[in-house]
Amino acid sequence: MRLIIKLVFLFLPCYVFSQTVINVQQFPVKEAKQAVAVDKDHFYVINNSTITKHRKATGEQIAVWDGTKDSVKHLNSGVVIKGKLYCANSNYPQSPMAGSIEIFDVATMQHTGNHSFGIGYGSVTWIDEHDGHWWVAFAHYTGRGAAEGKDNRWSCLVQFTKSWQMVQSWIYPAGIIEKFGTKSNSGGVWGKDGLLYITGHDNPELYVMQLPEMGYTLKHIKTIPVPVYGQGIALDPSAKRNPVFYGLSRGNNTVIKFELQ
Repeated sequence: MRLIIKLVFLFLPCYVFSQTVINVQQFPVKEAKQAVAVDKDHFYVINNSTITKHRKATGEQIAVWDGTKDSVKHLNSGVVIKGKLYCANSNYPQSPMAGSIEIFDVATMQHTGNHSFGIGYGSVTWIDEHDGHWWVAFAHYTGRGAAEGKDNRWSCLVQFTKSWQMVQSWIYPAGIIEKFGTKSNSGGVWGKDGLLYITGHDNPELYVMQLPEMGYTLKHIKTIPVPVYGQGIALDPSAKRNPVFYGLSRGNNTVIKFELQ
């Protein structure tokens, strides 16, 4: 059964807009803790050290990659591009922060490549491809996992060329940092509308962002209440009309597919 939720709000300083969310499907997945990636026929549930592959129609698990033997401890968000799953990987909560992108063949679920950032930027939380570039979020935290002398205001979004040369970077506005609490930007994806959809760590909200015309701070366009609770999100590339997202409810180990109208 499809659950249709009409969410109507008054105009507020935090830019919450009226929005209809169609909660299309829910799938119980024991490992649903960090993020979801999706392609035409499957979704991929990313946990700290494992990735499971599931049929989109039923949620049935059909394959698994286990990185515990390789000492992989904190995979974050992922995105599927041309048959490859690109996963953000970090050493959270260790310090100094280190991170990499780990690459998998989704047909075989074998690890096929790596790009390491070392300790240069922060904790790698998500990656996407947009406008001929890589876009990678680097988190900083307030409290547990924080780098010495820094807090989550140091979090940033970095644009790279396809050969991993840095182009430019942006910080998050103060209101979004407040929404993150002591955590940071956990998930993100570029929409077909040219807007950036990001999540924090716990709040059931999507923050719609835009690159600024001037300066170095991302522009917050609106906040959309959604039935997922932070962490990594994915946009279904096979959706024909309205954007269809996949996300998580970690509290009850559920993958949630929903559509925005």
